[in-house]
Amino acid sequence: MTTGQLIIFSTLLLTLVLFISGRWRYDIVALIALLIVTLTGLIPVSRTFTGFSNPAVITVAAVLVLSRGLQNSGIVDWIGQQLERLKGGVTIQLLALTTIVAILSAFMNNVGALALLLPVVLQLARKKKISASMLLMPLAFASLLGGMTTLIGTPPNIIAASFRQQAGAEPFGMFDFAPVGVGVAIAGLLFIGLIGWRLIPVRQGKSSSEDLFEIENYVTEVIITEDSGLNGKRLREVNPFCKTDVNIVGLIRDGERRMEPSVMNKLRTADILIVSADTENLKKMVDAAGLELVGSKQIGQADLESEDVTLIEAVVMPNSLTLGGTARSLNLRANYGVNLLAISRQGQIFRNRLDRIRFRSGDVLLLQSHIETIKQVIETIGCLPLAGRSLRIGHSRQIMSTLGIFGAALLVAALGLIPAAVSFVTAVVLMVILKIVSLREAYESIDWPIIILLGAMIPVGEALETTGGAQLVANSLLGFSGQIAPAVMLIIVLVSTMFLSDVINNAAAVVLMAPIGISVAQGMNASIDPFLMAITIGASCAFLTPIGHQSNTLVMGPGGYKFGDYWRMGLVLELIVVAVAIPLILIFWPL
Repeated sequence: MTTGQLIIFSTLLLTLVLFISGRWRYDIVALIALLIVTLTGLIPVSRTFTGFSNPAVITVAAVLVLSRGLQNSGIVDWIGQQLERLKGGVTIQLLALTTIVAILSAFMNNVGALALLLPVVLQLARKKKISASMLLMPLAFASLLGGMTTLIGTPPNIIAASFRQQAGAEPFGMFDFAPVGVGVAIAGLLFIGLIGWRLIPVRQGKSSSEDLFEIENYVTEVIITEDSGLNGKRLREVNPFCKTDVNIVGLIRDGERRMEPSVMNKLRTADILIVSADTENLKKMVDAAGLELVGSKQIGQADLESEDVTLIEAVVMPNSLTLGGTARSLNLRANYGVNLLAISRQGQIFRNRLDRIRFRSGDVLLLQSHIETIKQVIETIGCLPLAGRSLRIGHSRQIMSTLGIFGAALLVAALGLIPAAVSFVTAVVLMVILKIVSLREAYESIDWPIIILLGAMIPVGEALETTGGAQLVANSLLGFSGQIAPAVMLIIVLVSTMFLSDVINNAAAVVLMAPIGISVAQGMNASIDPFLMAITIGASCAFLTPIGHQSNTLVMGPGGYKFGDYWRMGLVLELIVVAVAIPLILIFWPL
């Protein structure tokens, strides 16, 4: 093993460990890997940032913006209305839901497709009294299956097309993935709808935010007595004075209820504070400040809302700016006008010391804010509302123009008239000009961590190839090729990619596996196409863990899932994928 190979394998091992540990976000980890291969001379300094100009990266960014255009158009609202009319039991509901999200995922970002239907599905579960846990994991898995079917369905497909072009062939076309992807998706959807959902442990869903967070158990009213130490003090001084950790969410003065009161308000005798606190902090506050509990009246959702203020549940998205931060570090109230009342994580509800809990993707937050600004605030901080469709994220009803632009971009790219990157960027510009997507929304819709990940890992993948590391791994595999059939080698590559995608980002899995797959194919004097197809299928099969793909993480909180719930259905699904994908690959992309 050469020095260069030792460095690249050590770098990849470190990268893999950091990806799995989750200590740092995957884009930071990718940049660390990029800097190591640059500073050690594995790639020239002049090529350090060439990954960011790769057509695959540009295409992924453009598809994310186009997904926002579809979101704004009102198409999903129409789909939600049709779903509400659907009759039948869980099987019928699931077959319809998973088919729709798979179709959407074929033509837009699969996380975006899932996010669009998530509020619809939760509302449907409540109306039909179905546990949300029966629907959400199948929905997430279906979004991954749908992404297998087209070039733009998921970033791994776009990256694989780029590797094919680098190997001297034409990049994969728009529907080159369909012969294999559609067959695998149909088999997967049938399994999920007919059998798979029965393998998921039932987590009892809640019918409303009031039920979910049991507001009456930790929100109460206290009155400022004549002898209280808080007389004359401002609201911002309450916690320091009482040495407690409570959240004041309302103030009642002279019979007038003021929700989300200013921290500069001076307190006076007979003021009633509506506070969110656990029993320990509430007792400390009452004792330290000489307060009195108002009585046994239970506080519900209606008591925390007014004509101007509302409560809403929202799930933290994978690209949220809140990730890793706390309510205190982000200063949610001062910067965004939002009160954080509770956090639910994997079914566990946190009520105390909320300002010290670091947000994770999939956390469900109970927020209080102004009705007029809540939608914009939730978008800004990168959360998805889990309320009714009255809080629809989209604002435009330009369905026909959106579909026309998107369809034209697909057609032009599919016919090979112009490269996909150019076609989709043109569509983005048209959507911005027609105000289907605002400029602010265009930039916000791009998942920048994914873009950084791709731009950084592409040169790392090149280093794996130029140092001979990919060939070394391929030679190790080829050492067994005389004793096993080529189809078995294809299975090994597919399953290896599946394993990687269960623990690291699927785009990174393709960047690492594609050079190895190409080297294996060349060593066997076989076509590289079946190996690239196997790698893309495997990259979309993150069915065993909630951390393998953002779609799985996104439903973890709302569904109340535990870490070990995913493999129960996911393991069987992965076996089905292997059984269906390998024959289809050999038929349509022969060795």
